Amino acid sequence: MANDITFSITTTRFDEDYAPAENSRVTTNFANLARGEGRQQNLRNALSMIDRRFNDLAATDNPRGDRYRIELDIVSVQLRFGDGADDEQFPVIEVLDVHIVDTLTGERHQGIVGNNFSSYLRDYDFSVVLPAANAGATGFTVPDDFGDLHGKLFQHFLASDAYRERFPQSPVICISVSTSRTYRRTGTVHPVLGVEYEQDAFSLTDEYFGKMGLQVRYFMPRGSVAPLAFYFRGDLTTDYSDLQLIGLISTMETFQKIYRPEVYNAVSAAGAVYRPTLDEPDFVRTDIDYDREERSQLAVVQGRYAEEHFVKPHRRILDQWAADYAAPVR
Repeated sequence: MANDITFSITTTRFDEDYAPAENSRVTTNFANLARGEGRQQNLRNALSMIDRRFNDLAATDNPRGDRYRIELDIVSVQLRFGDGADDEQFPVIEVLDVHIVDTLTGERHQGIVGNNFSSYLRDYDFSVVLPAANAGATGFTVPDDFGDLHGKLFQHFLASDAYRERFPQSPVICISVSTSRTYRRTGTVHPVLGVEYEQDAFSLTDEYFGKMGLQVRYFMPRGSVAPLAFYFRGDLTTDYSDLQLIGLISTMETFQKIYRPEVYNAVSAAGAVYRPTLDEPDFVRTDIDYDREERSQLAVVQGRYAEEHFVKPHRRILDQWAADYAAPVR
């Protein structure tokens, strides 16, 4: 039954000339940056921030501070029912693929795929399923099977020929820490990832990514003011090179400074015990336009789109597939 669902991949260069594809999720964060009159300057500024942060973290072999340049590709994943070229497809996932260019030697290094994570089905789960489950409820409730289908489809994608033929390593997703949890320093310090934190309890996002086969650790890199959440398979600290980890950090910390400046561009750095908040008054805004309220509204639109065009029309085959699917043993 698993062979009835296959995947294909397309890529789009994310640079100052980037324009969202017609089937790109409008809530995708990098698509949000690429709209409006100042779209090109927005993109140019964001990419410059990434390069500066990378060169800062790679300072030991980078005395001039401009040795490295980052190139980003948006990886768009389409799900297909059946394995024929004419079978119906649905856009399911978008992530970023990082390439590191050494301008001193001319070498190109493969970075980490993942970074940002966008998913139509996740919008459906969080913006349609979860609100419906809590409508009229006396307390917050999460359905027992919440995220099961999404998690199995994601793991099926990682085991697919489409993924394995293109990407030699497992992905790492790097996002903001949860404002509903408290984080404490563990005493562990990684030379690139920085100071490690641990949370007081798993957040709903942690549990959702867990169903995708990903574990989580939290680190605050040198020069950062708040920890980032890293979701990964295997061993985050040994499976990737220093340059790969620096590429991940510089890319996603830049986006978080744009998306959540109250947390990641705060004036004061996180202490030994840290509770992130979007109500922090003492922070610096970037000079990059980003409409966070619009993104929240569009998440509902995208969730309903997934419900109408993906979940409802294919409910029977999806339920049967999920019931038969066993996640691969790692």
